[in-house]
Amino acid sequence: MDSTEKSKAPAISVSTPPFSPTSSSSNSGLPPSPPPLVVLSPCAACKILRRRCADKCVLAPYFPPTEPLKFTIAHKVFGASNIIKLLQELPESQRVDAVSSMVYEANARIRDPVYGCAGAISHLQKQVSELQAQLAKAQADLINMQCQQENLLARFCMDLQQQQQQQQQQLQPFEFFNGGLFFEDGSLGMEPLWT
Repeated sequence: MDSTEKSKAPAISVSTPPFSPTSSSSNSGLPPSPPPLVVLSPCAACKILRRRCADKCVLAPYFPPTEPLKFTIAHKVFGASNIIKLLQELPESQRVDAVSSMVYEANARIRDPVYGCAGAISHLQKQVSELQAQLAKAQADLINMQCQQENLLARFCMDLQQQQQQQQQQLQPFEFFNGGLFFEDGSLGMEPLWT
């Protein structure tokens, strides 16, 4: 083989016979059938770098062959060797988050080459402060409206009391005495029917 044939990583196909539930249930002494058809292909990083994808490729779990754009973006900003070094220095539990952060930072750096993520964060902080100011204004307006409503309700109650007092004052000239109606001067409120 020459060197160009060694650097190409062909897709590896493994096929197994179809699973038959009757064959395994009839003879329980046989080992279980192997997993179904498996197709292995190089990870997106190795495809883009045009190199053979080893079994223990550091990039394979984080850049699957179905997401080549993910590695392309990170590779443009950080470079493959820096990505590999960073991943090798981290414990496996933190690598997924690190790759996610690198891809996000690379996207931000491509959109805004000067500020990158800092520009996006600054923009979001500005939006938060504007929304907080709007919220404070809305809360102040709400308190103002509640005070106005309380004032109107108090004024309405006062007007209602005044109306009731006026009605009582209009009825005061008349006195009710033993079921009869008399004026304050003691005279009968009605004229006699006979004269």
